[in-house]
Amino acid sequence: MRNPDVPESLESWWILHRMFDFDRLVWDRLDKSEQQEIAREAHQALDSLKKDENADLSLAQLVGHKGDLMLTHYSKDYDGLAHAQTTFNKTRLMQYLKPAGSYVSILELGLYDATGKIHTTLQERGLKPYTPEWTEAFDELLKEQEKNPRHAGRLWAPVPQRRYVCFYPMDKKRGEEVNWYTLPFEERGKLMLDHGKIGRKYHGLVTQVISGSIGFDKYEWGVDLYADDPLVFKKLIYEMRFDEASSKYGIFGDFYSGVQFSLDQLDVYLAGETVPALNQLQPA
Repeated sequence: MRNPDVPESLESWWILHRMFDFDRLVWDRLDKSEQQEIAREAHQALDSLKKDENADLSLAQLVGHKGDLMLTHYSKDYDGLAHAQTTFNKTRLMQYLKPAGSYVSILELGLYDATGKIHTTLQERGLKPYTPEWTEAFDELLKEQEKNPRHAGRLWAPVPQRRYVCFYPMDKKRGEEVNWYTLPFEERGKLMLDHGKIGRKYHGLVTQVISGSIGFDKYEWGVDLYADDPLVFKKLIYEMRFDEASSKYGIFGDFYSGVQFSLDQLDVYLAGETVPALNQLQPA
């Protein structure tokens, strides 16, 4: 039975973020031949995951003390995340990587606006919430959203190929005095509409991937931002701080930022003599 106060969403890719510390001092003491062999093995393992038509992955060199390397895995099913984790864990490169964090979520397209319109349509039809007729009509209207080509393009897009990445988890406050989940649906919908207007101002400058993590990790959502200029992250997130949905109801976890690089640059990253490149850039 559907709850009319709960906004609907469409889901697609399962997402696993993994952050690692890299022990470069120990790595640098290895013979070059051994380094090459370990790097080749890791490359083959990651390449097998990236070539899977039901998956995708990206690598990023993190900047700051919270980690050195971030792997982002996409999978069309939850088991695929377990497979990706095990595949990489079996490589000898893991001897030199120490887990520094992880995050499990599923790509989510929120439908506050669409859900509100469905509510209005059903009300105009004279259907009473929670009745079998209301639920059946709701499901039919929701299926129309699933078939929307615009949604499909956003849901199943691969990891955006842009140079810089910023990832952070977030919650909505649910305290005794300020509680997002006790606000009427219409008020939450308005706040999210205003929130989205800020993001649309940065269209073309940043690619945003929102994932839901309720039931899978500590926070409720994960946010990935991809851009060709890292300064965009500061400007976008700072402007959103003044939006009520964030300023009054937002709680944020640690931020991870860095530079994405191509899989064929893994040996460059491991060598550490220069920053690895992101080759074959594609439109976001």
